[in-house]
Amino acid sequence: MANNDYIRKAHSLAMAPRKAAQEFHAMVAQPDMALVIFYCSSEYDLDALADEMKRLFGEVQVVGCTTAGEIGPAGLRDHSLSGASFPASHFRVAAGRVNHLQQFKVEVGQEFAQALLQKLLAEGEPNDVDNSFALLLIDGLSLREEPVTRAFQTALGRLPLLGGSAGDGMKFDRTLVYWDGQFCSDCAVLVLAVSRMPFRIFKTQHVVATEARLVVTQADATSRVVKEINGLPASREYARMLGIDASDLDPSRFAAWPVVLTIGGTTYVRSIQKANPDGSLTFFCAIENGLVLRVAKGVDLLQNLEQAFAGIRAQIGPPQLVLGYDCILRKLEITQSAAKDRIGEVLQENNTIGFHTYGEQFRGVHVNQTLVGIAFGASAGETNDA
Repeated sequence: MANNDYIRKAHSLAMAPRKAAQEFHAMVAQPDMALVIFYCSSEYDLDALADEMKRLFGEVQVVGCTTAGEIGPAGLRDHSLSGASFPASHFRVAAGRVNHLQQFKVEVGQEFAQALLQKLLAEGEPNDVDNSFALLLIDGLSLREEPVTRAFQTALGRLPLLGGSAGDGMKFDRTLVYWDGQFCSDCAVLVLAVSRMPFRIFKTQHVVATEARLVVTQADATSRVVKEINGLPASREYARMLGIDASDLDPSRFAAWPVVLTIGGTTYVRSIQKANPDGSLTFFCAIENGLVLRVAKGVDLLQNLEQAFAGIRAQIGPPQLVLGYDCILRKLEITQSAAKDRIGEVLQENNTIGFHTYGEQFRGVHVNQTLVGIAFGASAGETNDA
């Protein structure tokens, strides 16, 4: 088997769920699979899709989720199924599911992640942060990404975690994660893996902070609703910073002008989901009272993406596969961009499989308007971790 066949990727555009699953299986099936991961449109009959995936893959470890758009060899798509398979010859995996996220307790989450780590250690040669990583797929409407991500990363120590929040197009109705032959809500799946392939964890965003400061003076972090900024109704004050009327706020404005938070010298995007009738703003991340945010503005997304992949190639060569989790707000911007086709080509050229998310996880932080991912090199060797 050639090096570039170790990880097999697929993208089915079939509209019928069982046919999509069959086409996907035909492209990724290989002997002794350690893991299969897939991302699918919520427009499918998900019961039928789950049933067919279970029938086709049997006892193979398969995880997946619904999306706000799929990324794969066929480019940026809606109503499709993309994913990849990872051979046991080059990957060792331990995976598990956490249910009832609304009752999630940090200490229980840490115990869960530690137990998975011990299982991984017991099944093979020792792993370390240079050859191991963690993937998280989580219900994108659970509003529990922050505590779950923090708990898991704390338990895993320096072993890096990344992932994405499941989506359902732009409906914001029901987002689902696939585990053990069925889709579930209010749950998360954690995959720990040891890899013989070189890889690099990465995060990139195409926004820079301005001097416009927003002090959160009234917020409900649990519901991710900000009621007041600078002591004024949140939507009105945010709109004033942009020089527009609050009635003109819409997803395209939020995509073009997100806000950012600086933690330890690193900038993280905190994107707005919607403006509410009562003048409040709902975010894609938890926002607490007293936080000082800055309005950010976008820079060239295509140039930023090309630079990110150039950095990856400099470290591990042309990637055999990139698992990428890209924010829905970036998708909205890409859709309206004259560079849309070229952006899709860049992702294809770098063998990207992934989906548009309702949020991204990078190490211990839940972020927005960001592309996070893991890139695998084309041959076994030393690993690289950004």
